[in-house]
Amino acid sequence: MFPLVTAPVDRTALRFGDHRLTYRELAGAASRLAADLPSGRVAVWATPAPHTCVAVTAAVLAGVPIVPLNPRSGERELRHVVDDSRPDLLLAPPGASLPAALSDLPLREIDASPDPHTPPLVRTVDPESTALVVYTSGTTGPPKGALLSRRAILSTLEALSSAWEWTDRDVLVHGLPLFHVHGLVLGVFGPLHLGGSLHHLGRFEPDAVRRALEGEGTLLFGVPTMYHRLAEAVGEDRALARALAGARLLVSGSAALPLPDHERLTAATGHRVIERYGMTETLMNTSVRLDHPPCPGSVGTPLDGVGLRLVGEDGAPLRADEEIGEVQVRGAHLFGGYLNRPEATAEAMTDDGWFRTGDMATLDRNGLVRLVGRKSTDLVKSGGYKIGAGEIENVLLAHPGVAEAAVTGEPDPDLGERVVAWIVPAGPRAPALEELADLVADQLAPHKRPRRLHVVDSLPRNDMGKILKRALTP
Repeated sequence: MFPLVTAPVDRTALRFGDHRLTYRELAGAASRLAADLPSGRVAVWATPAPHTCVAVTAAVLAGVPIVPLNPRSGERELRHVVDDSRPDLLLAPPGASLPAALSDLPLREIDASPDPHTPPLVRTVDPESTALVVYTSGTTGPPKGALLSRRAILSTLEALSSAWEWTDRDVLVHGLPLFHVHGLVLGVFGPLHLGGSLHHLGRFEPDAVRRALEGEGTLLFGVPTMYHRLAEAVGEDRALARALAGARLLVSGSAALPLPDHERLTAATGHRVIERYGMTETLMNTSVRLDHPPCPGSVGTPLDGVGLRLVGEDGAPLRADEEIGEVQVRGAHLFGGYLNRPEATAEAMTDDGWFRTGDMATLDRNGLVRLVGRKSTDLVKSGGYKIGAGEIENVLLAHPGVAEAAVTGEPDPDLGERVVAWIVPAGPRAPALEELADLVADQLAPHKRPRRLHVVDSLPRNDMGKILKRALTP
């Protein structure tokens, strides 16, 4: 049954702190809830707790679409999501403090207590039916609800199982939020579909990662901000280094992992962090495979069943090694469209069925994809050159005086656009523009050097750790 194993066995399915549920107990608790769910959409107050996992398992068993709600969303965004998706019911942990935007929804509290006695609910559900309505981050307008089918989720999980040799013997460790694709689809549905275990940290801390990997953990999922904290800690914490070295697989996603963090983690643990590339609308597109030689800075090759191409500004496909182009993908992993947005759905797709990701990348002759960034915010057109922000950011981050870095473009009367660097200094004195410009010009090319520098206390980020470049204004 997709996408979850519901066999009544006594192997651990979920662990949140001291709260454990076996597959038998989870199947019973979820089936108990599923039996009373309405046929329409169900919203889930997606806290990092076992209640969320019980709720989404119940909805999958019942065959009803899930609308995961981010508990950190503001009133305006929540009201938009509720008005757009119109769920019939809200599922939330007992005693949850819920915002006013949800006050009109019928509420049912989630009972996450073990239930080894209720038999698993078995229903035949159309694989093309919607399993999830996941809202985009809304960086270019109001968030849009991406319709993710059971077929799409299954396609991604099976492809990742092959690429990572991910099996029922693995115990996945992570502290990701459970309202988005990374933490929910990969981080919850993944182990439950394969029959493995999930050890959720509740809150990410390097020491919690160490304890989990010293225990039963074999896989670690994280975002770059998490791996950055591990990279900072691992040089002084030999126990953490040993724990990371003992993991079978370290996976980073949701944004590019800077090369300096790759290098520090590999030097301390002997492990390479594997990167993958996906989006809300596409689930997972590419990954570095377990048996692939090290390739820091690459998000790997297309997963099984994924068609991928790069196109130029005229929409024509580019040859490998030709130049930077926009990534387009197609396959069974694609979303079914945007809820209530037929025009946006049509705009996102080409006439021959390719999804326009808006991400810019290069593709080498071996099929390795290297992301440059978003077409709208990470591609600087300066002096006739297409310049990717990511490679400049990696050079800046290698400077000992730079803790965080972002690169954007701004209008220039001579060049069209000029490269602008934003940095958080690593010490009391920030490096000068000339010093950073010379570093970039020496390691990359003169036309890629920053022409302007902003020193800031912090960079704005979303809940997944991605830098919000549209919020970077002088």
